Amino acid sequence: MVRNRPGTGHCGVDAAMGVIEGKWKVSILWALGEGVCRFGELRRVLGVTEKVLAGQLRELEGDGVVVREDFGEVPPRVEYSLSARGLALNSALRPLGEWGRELLGS
Repeated sequence: MVRNRPGTGHCGVDAAMGVIEGKWKVSILWALGEGVCRFGELRRVLGVTEKVLAGQLRELEGDGVVVREDFGEVPPRVEYSLSARGLALNSALRPLGEWGRELLGS
């Protein structure tokens, strides 16, 4: 369920942008599009602080885009993956990424 944000109730693009707003969210989606990742793995790949990554993942999970699986083990083992909604979002972002690569090439 997408969290209520001001201005996201009337326009689908605003609602979608509300889900991916945040410096690291698109990078997190890209990394999880490659496969399931543990928290530390995401931190290393993205070069983001623990606090920021935890917050961004929590928001993506709240929006139903990311699935967090806690195995209840010691030491803690938590894995993150994309939900069906997250996979659909990555598919929707793919043309934007292609547009950006073209822009970088020109």
